[in-house]
Amino acid sequence: MNQQSVELGQPVPNFTLPANGGNEVSLSQFRGRKVVIYFYPKDMTSACTQEACDFRDNYSVISKQDAVVLGISGDPVKSHNRFVEKQNLPFLLLSDEDHEVCRMFGVWQLKKMYGREYEGIVRSTFLIDEEGRLVREWRGIRVKGHVENVLEAIKELSLES
Repeated sequence: MNQQSVELGQPVPNFTLPANGGNEVSLSQFRGRKVVIYFYPKDMTSACTQEACDFRDNYSVISKQDAVVLGISGDPVKSHNRFVEKQNLPFLLLSDEDHEVCRMFGVWQLKKMYGREYEGIVRSTFLIDEEGRLVREWRGIRVKGHVENVLEAIKELSLES
């Protein structure tokens, strides 16, 4: 079930997914920049909207650190297009409908809600350095205060380089 293949300190395998706006996006396009990838369960839900808006509200600070943000969920591109438009998101949302990239990062897991078991995305964020190595991960996070932690890690990484 959990075929995770990304490890801290190791290069993240390249992947390509469809993005809002209709383009295909590959991780390799961002080599030379820091990349924040955040996985979230569903467009338009309250916690996911809050997380997306927190990244949106801090996007200029993140950009100044030469970093990009990519959001990934299993929602189709059409849903991402509406979400981006409604929340005015300045970053790309990628559609992983077959959950291959989610599995690669180990975030597609068995979850429980109201006594029911189902597979879904465990809210998680990953920071990749300019060389394409995974340098930080936050798994099973709470939304409140999370983006600030990511921002701090991006700034620390900028100081190291």
